[in-house]
Amino acid sequence: MTTKSFLFNREPLWVENRSGTRHTLPESIQSWTYEPGSLTQRLRDYYGDAIGVKVLLQQWSTPFLSERRLLQLHENKYSLIREVLLHADGKPLILARTIIPAKTIKGAKRNLAHLGNRPLGEVIFSYPKLERIEMDVALINPPTWTPPAIAEGYIDRPIWGRRTVYAIAHRQMLVSEFFLPGVLEMG
Repeated sequence: MTTKSFLFNREPLWVENRSGTRHTLPESIQSWTYEPGSLTQRLRDYYGDAIGVKVLLQQWSTPFLSERRLLQLHENKYSLIREVLLHADGKPLILARTIIPAKTIKGAKRNLAHLGNRPLGEVIFSYPKLERIEMDVALINPPTWTPPAIAEGYIDRPIWGRRTVYAIAHRQMLVSEFFLPGVLEMG
């Protein structure tokens, strides 16, 4: 049996990013949530080559209901689900969950299916036709996370996250990023 997630016991409750949402977020979260460029690049600018990726889960499975709705996927369609931890020399910074439908992988010439330990941001931000379609935000309380995710991310408080629908040549994918306490220390 495949699992839908290494990170979550249940699907997080997302809120649509609307005009004014930014001002409801703590200041330390705002700059990460509304970062226009690659979070990976921002981490590299700060930590240099110390940034690493630990793949926690990568498998073909059916995404959560809200993820399928956002990407307009049929219930029985599998997508590549990838969950990772971005860290600096082992210090947890960002947990991420990516949903990549098969048609998006084909459109990206399969680069997205073979990331290994490369950060997704380095790949997708190299595409000249990358578009951001929409974004949601969430505050995720510890009971929503699985015990292994809590251990990987040193989660001991509610964690803010964003999820963004990106399109490469009009083929969509969903990237959810969760800002761990270690990344908020960067300012």
